[in-house]
Amino acid sequence: MKYNYLGRSGLKVSKLCLGTMNFGVDTDEKEAFRIMDAAMDAGVNFFDTANVYGGVGTRGKTEEIIGRWFAQGGGRREKTVLATKVYNGMDDDVDGPNKDRGLSAYKIRRHLEDSLRRLQTDYVELYQMHHVDRNVSWDELWEAFQVLITQGKTSYIGASNFAGRDLVKAQYEAKNKHMLGLVSEQHKYSLLCRLPELELLPAAEEHGIGVIPWSPLNGGLLGGNILNPAAGTRTAKNQAGIEKHHSQLMDFSALCKDLGESEATIALAWTLANPAVTAPIIGPRTLEQFQNSLRVVEVELDASTMARLDEIFPGPGGSAPEAYAW
Repeated sequence: MKYNYLGRSGLKVSKLCLGTMNFGVDTDEKEAFRIMDAAMDAGVNFFDTANVYGGVGTRGKTEEIIGRWFAQGGGRREKTVLATKVYNGMDDDVDGPNKDRGLSAYKIRRHLEDSLRRLQTDYVELYQMHHVDRNVSWDELWEAFQVLITQGKTSYIGASNFAGRDLVKAQYEAKNKHMLGLVSEQHKYSLLCRLPELELLPAAEEHGIGVIPWSPLNGGLLGGNILNPAAGTRTAKNQAGIEKHHSQLMDFSALCKDLGESEATIALAWTLANPAVTAPIIGPRTLEQFQNSLRVVEVELDASTMARLDEIFPGPGGSAPEAYAW
Protein backbone atom coordinates (compact mmCIF):
# COMPACT_ATOMS: atom_id res chain seq x y z
CA MET A 1 0.00 0.00 0.00
CA LYS A 2 1.15 3.56 -0.71
CA TYR A 3 0.67 6.46 1.71
CA ASN A 4 0.17 10.22 1.79
CA TYR A 5 0.49 12.73 4.60
CA LEU A 6 -2.87 13.84 5.96
CA GLY A 7 -2.81 17.46 4.88
CA ARG A 8 0.05 19.34 6.50
CA SER A 9 0.11 17.00 9.50
CA GLY A 10 2.90 14.50 10.06
CA LEU A 11 0.43 11.60 9.97
CA LYS A 12 0.70 9.16 7.07
CA VAL A 13 -2.47 7.48 5.85
CA SER A 14 -3.11 4.98 3.08
CA LYS A 15 -3.99 6.39 -0.34
CA LEU A 16 -7.34 4.63 -0.02
CA CYS A 17 -9.71 5.45 2.82
CA LEU A 18 -12.07 2.67 3.89
CA GLY A 19 -15.54 4.15 4.19
CA THR A 20 -17.84 2.23 6.52
CA MET A 21 -21.24 3.76 5.72
CA ASN A 22 -22.57 0.43 4.46
CA PHE A 23 -21.65 -1.47 7.62
CA GLY A 24 -24.81 -2.47 9.44
CA VAL A 25 -26.99 -1.30 6.56
CA ASP A 26 -26.15 -3.11 3.31
CA THR A 27 -23.22 -5.05 4.81
CA ASP A 28 -23.76 -7.36 7.78
CA GLU A 29 -21.30 -7.52 10.66
CA LYS A 30 -19.59 -10.72 9.52
CA GLU A 31 -18.83 -9.30 6.08
CA ALA A 32 -17.78 -5.97 7.61
CA PHE A 33 -15.25 -7.83 9.76
CA ARG A 34 -13.90 -9.62 6.69
CA ILE A 35 -13.51 -6.32 4.85
CA MET A 36 -11.71 -4.66 7.76
CA ASP A 37 -9.42 -7.65 8.23
CA ALA A 38 -8.56 -7.56 4.53
CA ALA A 39 -7.94 -3.82 4.73
CA MET A 40 -5.54 -4.29 7.65
CA ASP A 41 -3.72 -7.08 5.80
CA ALA A 42 -3.42 -4.89 2.68
CA GLY A 43 -2.02 -1.91 4.61
CA VAL A 44 -5.14 0.23 4.34
CA ASN A 45 -4.84 1.97 7.69
CA PHE A 46 -7.31 4.86 7.19
CA PHE A 47 -10.90 4.09 8.26
CA ASP A 48 -13.70 6.66 8.08
CA THR A 49 -17.03 6.51 9.87
CA ALA A 50 -19.60 8.84 11.48
CA ASN A 51 -21.74 8.74 14.58
CA VAL A 52 -24.96 8.74 12.51
CA TYR A 53 -24.07 5.79 10.29
CA GLY A 54 -26.22 2.71 10.78
CA GLY A 55 -29.58 3.74 9.44
CA VAL A 56 -32.70 5.48 10.67
CA GLY A 57 -33.52 4.35 14.20
CA THR A 58 -30.14 2.62 14.59
CA ARG A 59 -27.74 5.57 14.45
CA GLY A 60 -24.39 4.56 15.88
CA LYS A 61 -24.67 0.96 14.70
CA THR A 62 -21.71 1.30 12.34
CA GLU A 63 -19.45 2.60 15.11
CA GLU A 64 -20.55 -0.31 17.29
CA ILE A 65 -19.54 -2.81 14.59
CA ILE A 66 -16.11 -1.21 14.32
CA GLY A 67 -15.82 -1.27 18.11
CA ARG A 68 -16.50 -4.99 18.24
CA TRP A 69 -13.90 -5.51 15.50
CA PHE A 70 -11.34 -3.58 17.57
CA ALA A 71 -12.25 -5.67 20.64
CA GLN A 72 -10.88 -8.78 18.93
CA GLY A 73 -7.39 -7.43 19.55
CA GLY A 74 -4.47 -8.42 17.38
CA GLY A 75 -3.31 -4.81 17.02
CA ARG A 76 -6.45 -3.81 15.14
CA ARG A 77 -6.91 -0.52 16.95
CA GLU A 78 -3.22 0.34 17.03
CA LYS A 79 -2.85 -0.18 13.27
CA THR A 80 -5.89 1.93 12.38
CA VAL A 81 -6.03 5.67 11.76
CA LEU A 82 -9.64 6.21 12.77
CA ALA A 83 -11.86 9.11 11.76
CA THR A 84 -15.41 9.82 12.87
CA LYS A 85 -17.76 12.79 12.64
CA VAL A 86 -20.11 15.04 14.61
CA TYR A 87 -22.97 17.35 13.61
CA ASN A 88 -26.18 15.44 12.95
CA GLY A 89 -28.80 14.60 15.55
CA MET A 90 -28.58 11.18 17.21
CA ASP A 91 -32.24 10.88 18.24
CA ASP A 92 -31.11 11.10 21.86
CA ASP A 93 -33.78 12.68 24.07
CA VAL A 94 -31.15 13.35 26.75
CA ASP A 95 -29.85 16.15 24.50
CA GLY A 96 -33.20 17.92 24.89
CA PRO A 97 -33.36 21.09 22.77
CA ASN A 98 -29.76 20.44 21.67
CA LYS A 99 -30.58 17.18 19.88
CA ASP A 100 -30.97 18.96 16.54
CA ARG A 101 -28.12 19.30 14.09
CA GLY A 102 -25.26 21.56 15.06
CA LEU A 103 -21.74 22.01 16.38
CA SER A 104 -22.03 23.50 19.84
CA ALA A 105 -19.22 22.80 22.34
CA TYR A 106 -21.83 20.82 24.29
CA LYS A 107 -22.58 18.55 21.35
CA ILE A 108 -18.94 18.16 20.31
CA ARG A 109 -17.97 16.91 23.79
CA ARG A 110 -21.00 14.69 24.42
CA HIS A 111 -21.09 13.10 21.00
CA LEU A 112 -17.38 12.29 20.97
CA GLU A 113 -17.76 10.57 24.34
CA ASP A 114 -20.62 8.51 22.93
CA SER A 115 -18.62 7.67 19.79
CA LEU A 116 -15.64 6.51 21.86
CA ARG A 117 -17.92 4.26 23.90
CA ARG A 118 -19.40 2.67 20.78
CA LEU A 119 -15.99 2.35 19.13
CA GLN A 120 -14.50 0.79 22.29
CA THR A 121 -11.50 3.09 22.20
CA ASP A 122 -10.14 6.02 24.20
CA TYR A 123 -9.36 8.25 21.22
CA VAL A 124 -9.82 8.86 17.52
CA GLU A 125 -7.03 10.20 15.36
CA LEU A 126 -9.30 12.49 13.34
CA TYR A 127 -12.50 14.15 14.56
CA GLN A 128 -14.49 15.77 11.76
CA MET A 129 -17.28 18.30 11.53
CA HIS A 130 -19.80 16.57 9.25
CA HIS A 131 -21.16 19.90 7.98
CA VAL A 132 -20.51 23.58 8.60
CA ASP A 133 -22.54 25.34 11.30
CA ARG A 134 -22.37 29.08 10.71
CA ASN A 135 -24.42 29.74 13.86
CA VAL A 136 -21.42 28.78 16.00
CA SER A 137 -18.34 31.00 16.27
CA TRP A 138 -14.86 29.69 15.59
CA ASP A 139 -13.90 30.86 19.09
CA GLU A 140 -16.32 28.28 20.51
CA LEU A 141 -15.31 25.59 18.04
CA TRP A 142 -11.55 25.84 18.39
CA GLU A 143 -11.75 26.07 22.17
CA ALA A 144 -13.92 22.94 22.28
CA PHE A 145 -11.59 21.02 19.99
CA GLN A 146 -8.50 22.18 21.88
CA VAL A 147 -9.91 20.68 25.08
CA LEU A 148 -10.40 17.32 23.35
CA ILE A 149 -6.87 17.43 21.93
CA THR A 150 -5.42 18.29 25.34
CA GLN A 151 -7.36 15.41 26.89
CA GLY A 152 -5.91 13.04 24.28
CA LYS A 153 -9.34 12.12 22.89
CA THR A 154 -8.36 13.20 19.39
CA SER A 155 -5.20 14.32 17.64
CA TYR A 156 -6.45 16.16 14.56
CA ILE A 157 -9.52 18.08 13.43
CA GLY A 158 -11.13 17.79 10.01
CA ALA A 159 -14.13 19.09 8.12
CA SER A 160 -16.67 17.74 5.66
CA ASN A 161 -18.89 19.50 3.13
CA PHE A 162 -17.35 22.91 3.84
CA ALA A 163 -17.12 25.67 1.26
CA GLY A 164 -13.74 27.12 0.31
CA ARG A 165 -14.44 30.26 2.33
CA ASP A 166 -15.20 28.14 5.40
CA LEU A 167 -11.80 26.44 5.14
CA VAL A 168 -10.02 29.79 4.86
CA LYS A 169 -11.92 31.20 7.85
CA ALA A 170 -11.19 28.11 9.93
CA GLN A 171 -7.45 28.30 9.26
CA TYR A 172 -7.33 32.05 9.91
CA GLU A 173 -8.99 31.66 13.30
CA ALA A 174 -6.84 28.64 14.19
CA LYS A 175 -3.66 30.54 13.41
CA ASN A 176 -4.77 33.34 15.71
CA LYS A 177 -5.04 30.76 18.49
CA HIS A 178 -1.69 29.16 17.60
CA MET A 179 -3.42 25.92 16.62
CA LEU A 180 -2.72 23.59 13.70
CA GLY A 181 -6.27 24.03 12.39
CA LEU A 182 -7.95 21.71 9.92
CA VAL A 183 -5.89 18.91 8.39
CA SER A 184 -8.59 17.50 6.11
CA GLU A 185 -11.80 18.22 4.23
CA GLN A 186 -14.17 15.52 2.99
CA HIS A 187 -15.89 16.68 -0.16
CA LYS A 188 -17.87 15.20 -3.04
CA TYR A 189 -15.45 15.04 -5.96
CA SER A 190 -15.40 12.84 -9.04
CA LEU A 191 -15.16 12.94 -12.81
CA LEU A 192 -18.87 13.77 -12.82
CA CYS A 193 -18.57 16.35 -10.03
CA ARG A 194 -15.65 18.68 -10.75
CA LEU A 195 -17.02 21.95 -9.37
CA PRO A 196 -14.65 21.75 -6.34
CA GLU A 197 -11.80 22.54 -8.76
CA LEU A 198 -12.97 26.18 -8.90
CA GLU A 199 -12.44 27.12 -5.24
CA LEU A 200 -12.51 24.23 -2.79
CA LEU A 201 -9.46 22.30 -3.98
CA PRO A 202 -7.22 25.36 -4.51
CA ALA A 203 -8.17 26.70 -1.07
CA ALA A 204 -7.49 23.34 0.57
CA GLU A 205 -4.11 22.94 -1.10
CA GLU A 206 -3.04 26.51 -0.29
CA HIS A 207 -3.94 26.09 3.39
CA GLY A 208 -2.46 22.63 3.90
CA ILE A 209 -5.76 20.75 4.07
CA GLY A 210 -5.84 17.27 2.57
CA VAL A 211 -8.97 16.56 0.53
CA ILE A 212 -10.70 13.22 1.09
CA PRO A 213 -13.17 12.78 -1.79
CA TRP A 214 -16.44 11.06 -0.96
CA SER A 215 -18.50 9.40 -3.68
CA PRO A 216 -15.52 9.30 -6.08
CA LEU A 217 -17.57 6.88 -8.22
CA ASN A 218 -20.53 9.29 -8.13
CA GLY A 219 -23.02 6.90 -6.60
CA GLY A 220 -21.77 3.97 -8.67
CA LEU A 221 -22.19 5.65 -12.08
CA LEU A 222 -18.42 5.54 -12.66
CA GLY A 223 -18.13 1.94 -11.51
CA GLY A 224 -19.04 0.35 -14.84
CA ASN A 225 -21.88 -2.01 -15.76
CA ILE A 226 -24.27 0.85 -16.50
CA LEU A 227 -26.07 -1.18 -19.17
CA ASN A 228 -26.77 -4.10 -16.85
CA PRO A 229 -26.40 -2.95 -13.24
CA ALA A 230 -26.90 -5.55 -10.55
CA ALA A 231 -30.33 -5.36 -8.93
CA GLY A 232 -30.41 -3.38 -5.71
CA THR A 233 -27.12 -1.56 -6.28
CA ARG A 234 -26.82 2.21 -6.18
CA THR A 235 -26.15 2.22 -9.92
CA ALA A 236 -29.37 0.31 -10.62
CA LYS A 237 -31.33 2.80 -8.53
CA ASN A 238 -29.87 5.79 -10.37
CA GLN A 239 -31.63 5.47 -13.74
CA ALA A 240 -31.92 9.25 -14.03
CA GLY A 241 -28.14 9.59 -13.72
CA ILE A 242 -27.55 6.82 -16.26
CA GLU A 243 -29.84 8.51 -18.77
CA LYS A 244 -28.36 11.97 -18.19
CA HIS A 245 -24.73 10.86 -18.57
CA HIS A 246 -25.20 7.85 -20.87
CA SER A 247 -23.05 9.15 -23.72
CA GLN A 248 -20.20 10.19 -21.40
CA LEU A 249 -20.29 6.90 -19.53
CA MET A 250 -20.17 4.90 -22.74
CA ASP A 251 -17.13 6.88 -23.93
CA PHE A 252 -15.56 6.40 -20.50
CA SER A 253 -16.12 2.64 -20.64
CA ALA A 254 -14.52 2.49 -24.08
CA LEU A 255 -11.46 4.37 -22.82
CA CYS A 256 -11.12 2.07 -19.82
CA LYS A 257 -11.37 -0.96 -22.09
CA ASP A 258 -8.54 0.43 -24.23
CA LEU A 259 -6.46 0.96 -21.09
CA GLY A 260 -7.20 -2.54 -19.83
CA GLU A 261 -8.49 -1.26 -16.50
CA SER A 262 -11.89 -1.19 -14.83
CA GLU A 263 -13.94 2.00 -14.78
CA ALA A 264 -13.74 2.17 -10.99
CA THR A 265 -9.95 1.93 -11.04
CA ILE A 266 -9.57 4.75 -13.57
CA ALA A 267 -12.10 6.97 -11.78
CA LEU A 268 -10.30 6.51 -8.45
CA ALA A 269 -6.85 6.93 -10.02
CA TRP A 270 -8.02 10.21 -11.54
CA THR A 271 -8.92 11.62 -8.12
CA LEU A 272 -5.55 10.54 -6.73
CA ALA A 273 -3.75 12.34 -9.55
CA ASN A 274 -4.80 15.67 -8.04
CA PRO A 275 -2.10 16.87 -5.59
CA ALA A 276 -4.75 18.29 -3.25
CA VAL A 277 -6.20 14.81 -2.68
CA THR A 278 -4.99 12.66 0.21
CA ALA A 279 -7.18 9.57 -0.28
CA PRO A 280 -10.54 8.89 -1.94
CA ILE A 281 -13.12 7.10 0.19
CA ILE A 282 -14.14 3.67 -1.02
CA GLY A 283 -17.37 2.27 0.41
CA PRO A 284 -17.37 -1.45 -0.36
CA ARG A 285 -20.45 -3.51 0.42
CA THR A 286 -18.56 -6.79 -0.08
CA LEU A 287 -15.07 -8.16 0.36
CA GLU A 288 -14.81 -8.61 -3.41
CA GLN A 289 -15.55 -4.95 -4.00
CA PHE A 290 -12.85 -3.99 -1.51
CA GLN A 291 -10.26 -6.28 -3.10
CA ASN A 292 -11.04 -4.88 -6.54
CA SER A 293 -10.32 -1.37 -5.25
CA LEU A 294 -6.72 -2.10 -4.25
CA ARG A 295 -5.47 -1.96 -7.83
CA VAL A 296 -5.89 1.82 -7.98
CA VAL A 297 -2.76 2.70 -5.98
CA GLU A 298 -0.62 1.00 -8.64
CA VAL A 299 -2.13 2.91 -11.58
CA GLU A 300 -0.64 6.15 -12.88
CA LEU A 301 -2.48 7.97 -15.66
CA ASP A 302 -0.38 9.51 -18.42
CA ALA A 303 -0.97 12.95 -19.92
CA SER A 304 -2.89 11.65 -22.92
CA THR A 305 -5.28 9.71 -20.71
CA MET A 306 -5.84 12.74 -18.46
CA ALA A 307 -6.53 14.86 -21.55
CA ARG A 308 -9.04 12.34 -22.86
CA LEU A 309 -10.80 12.24 -19.48
CA ASP A 310 -11.04 16.04 -19.63
CA GLU A 311 -12.70 15.73 -23.04
CA ILE A 312 -15.24 13.19 -21.78
CA PHE A 313 -15.88 14.93 -18.44
CA PRO A 314 -15.12 18.66 -18.90
CA GLY A 315 -14.12 20.55 -15.79
CA PRO A 316 -15.89 23.69 -14.56
CA GLY A 317 -13.77 25.82 -16.89
CA GLY A 318 -14.49 23.72 -19.98
CA SER A 319 -12.67 20.89 -21.71
CA ALA A 320 -9.12 20.37 -20.46
CA PRO A 321 -8.76 23.92 -19.02
CA GLU A 322 -5.16 24.90 -18.35
CA ALA A 323 -6.27 26.80 -15.25
CA TYR A 324 -7.23 23.57 -13.57
CA ALA A 325 -4.50 21.26 -14.86
CA TRP A 326 -2.40 19.52 -12.24
